Amino acid sequence: MPPRDDAPGPPTDPAELRRLFFRVFPAVALAMFGAALDQTIVAAALPAIARSLGEVERVSFVVVLYLVANTVAAPVYGRLGDAFGRQRMLLVALAVYAFGAACCALAPNLAALGAARMVQGFGGGGLIALPIALIAEAVPPRERSRFQGWIAGIFTTASALGPVAGGVLTELFGWRAVFLLPLPLAAIAAWLAATRLGGASKGQRRGFRFDWPGLVLFALFVGPALLALDQARRLTPGALAVGAALALLAAGALLLLLRQERRAGDPLLSPDLLGEPTIWRANLLSALTSAAFVGCIAFLPIYFAAVRGLSPAQAGLALLPLSAMAGVGAVVAGSLLARTGRTMAWAGGGLALAAAVLGLVALGVGVLPLWLLALLLALVSMGFGATFPMVQISVQVAAGRERLGAATASVQFNRSLGAATGAALLGAVLFGALAAAGGDTAALFVALVNRGPDALAALPDAARAGFRDDMVAAFRAAFATAALLAAIAAWVSTRVPLRRV
Repeated sequence: MPPRDDAPGPPTDPAELRRLFFRVFPAVALAMFGAALDQTIVAAALPAIARSLGEVERVSFVVVLYLVANTVAAPVYGRLGDAFGRQRMLLVALAVYAFGAACCALAPNLAALGAARMVQGFGGGGLIALPIALIAEAVPPRERSRFQGWIAGIFTTASALGPVAGGVLTELFGWRAVFLLPLPLAAIAAWLAATRLGGASKGQRRGFRFDWPGLVLFALFVGPALLALDQARRLTPGALAVGAALALLAAGALLLLLRQERRAGDPLLSPDLLGEPTIWRANLLSALTSAAFVGCIAFLPIYFAAVRGLSPAQAGLALLPLSAMAGVGAVVAGSLLARTGRTMAWAGGGLALAAAVLGLVALGVGVLPLWLLALLLALVSMGFGATFPMVQISVQVAAGRERLGAATASVQFNRSLGAATGAALLGAVLFGALAAAGGDTAALFVALVNRGPDALAALPDAARAGFRDDMVAAFRAAFATAALLAAIAAWVSTRVPLRRV
């Protein structure tokens, strides 16, 4: 078993810890903010991109291709950061990210935009894992949790600002402005990283050879897997058939990848690292949490529109407690970790709370007052947020300092895959329940997903009421599924061997 990340290193004096953290944090905050912002800001520009480039049916690939490249890149930067130094690789990631964003802004057609988004995503893959690992390098594990509020605040702020900033930029300056915004952010982040991170580790290069076959096989697994999940969300027989073929390709690539990584000298995905019980169980917990969390976020706007009759702006406000309170949960859990040293006890408690409240939401989905539903969703979000610092710190401690980047990247990869799986799973549950209801319910649901509330405008009152009843039953099944995922994650938290840092 590798040495744990609990050896004497950074100081533990509170004043010195604050100095260390605030030396590193400004240098990595803009990088994390840009990467987190880019996950949501482009969504607001998709309709304008479709109108401009004339390929409405394929415009979602602008998001999917970025996610594929982002997920593939995370372990690459983690492994190279361990070998060549995280400061150096952060500068490389910022350069690739900015170049991809500039190419997106200049793209003449959707194919060029998709290719540029892959470049941007490959840069963005390093802008979350590397900064978190750099912070972990400066601050010891237990005290690290004291600063989780700042890290959570970056993601919470970016998630809240993304759709708003994307909408404003698109309306005032056109959709290309969305891809110009990262350029000054990346330039400032690169300057801060170059001037403030001089004390970062220079890496452990000793005879390092990059695992190119592993990278190719990993890409052949991740790309088809995420594309299969995207096809599954389209809810048509043809798309499901394509998704099944892609899933088979992903499964074959995964088998070959596992064989390659067992014999590689410097594996991209170390079997020893990922097979360590604390790491794989904490990552499984993280994937399940992301599946339930992102699955809820993905389909709640449809619930608010179809069942509650809210406008898009009102639905955005109603969704805010679920998207924003995760940061509060991370802060509270981080404070408890710093005081007690306990990790999974707080994560398990948060997940149990989320599972129980989601169960209540499932039971009362059609009758709960909107204010009470918002309060319950805030509690769900806090419960999910409590897992964020616990998973990250547990994985980093179990991995040891020499493999800090690879371990941090594994969390990012599992969160991305869990998020995509959760959205697909809850979409399948919703569609299955609506298809079982019979009539035109499933077709109306697909129209609602594709066209928004306008799809229901021409329906008679009786048909709209019937559709609402069917939607209530379908969302009851979806929320129950999310509750089950959270409950399984809570059980997994009890099986993680590392309980205290």
